[in-house]
Amino acid sequence: MDTALLTNVIIMGIVEGLTEFLPISSTGHLILAGSLLNFTGEKVKVFEIVIQAGAMLAVCWEYRDRLVSVARNFTTDLVARRFAFNLLVAFLPAVILGLLFGKQIKAHLFKPVPVALAFIIGAVVIYVVERQNRLRDSGPRIDSVDDMSVMDAFKVGCAQCFALIPGTSRSGASIIGAMVFGLSRRAATEFSFFLAIPTLFGATIYSLYKERALLSVADLPMFGVGALAAFVSAFLCVRWLLRFISTHDFTLFVWYRIIFGIIVLMTASTGWVVWVD
Repeated sequence: MDTALLTNVIIMGIVEGLTEFLPISSTGHLILAGSLLNFTGEKVKVFEIVIQAGAMLAVCWEYRDRLVSVARNFTTDLVARRFAFNLLVAFLPAVILGLLFGKQIKAHLFKPVPVALAFIIGAVVIYVVERQNRLRDSGPRIDSVDDMSVMDAFKVGCAQCFALIPGTSRSGASIIGAMVFGLSRRAATEFSFFLAIPTLFGATIYSLYKERALLSVADLPMFGVGALAAFVSAFLCVRWLLRFISTHDFTLFVWYRIIFGIIVLMTASTGWVVWVD
């Protein structure tokens, strides 16, 4: 792997890890970063999906005690079984819609300008939900992921489907959707973390299988380095986000999304930056 490729791979891995669990869209950032780096193509699209597994492993490590406990007590503990079943229920809606419409979405929306528009629209949604939370007299209905019903999980899974639109944000859609449906900010964030495990793992396996003809053993270093960079940066980001939400809401990300989206639209319309589709 030459120096230029190694640099691009590390940058893309870091971008993935830093953005996967924040409500700012990792897919959108990867599309924009790849466009700026001229790091594009069919194999790169597979790379962008596969390195999500590195970010997913960061959540597995952060919550390893909880995950081991669920696996160990699955047959004897009702709470463990309900937790696992809720993840499955929340995971399925995005899988079904992704299989039905994924090809059309990639063909028309995986471009810088649609991503920028999704950034701005998503920011407005987050702002409205946070404002309603501040005006609400009562507190959240659910303070822990263990208190979620199957219907709660299904609703969050439906909200996650909006993340099929690049620039929307998987974590943003699931977190904000969960808050709309009555989860506390921390419970919504943690459930989004857990939901990332089957979602990202499933996307990685499916993408590798579907595009296996594009790949070879020579691609392993590229995928490995990218996944490692994503793991390290995602681990640091997850730790930071859990501390952040204990004293802050998501308004910071509203302004980030708006400013970032406007910059992309301005540079695209003026030609200051040649975004590669």
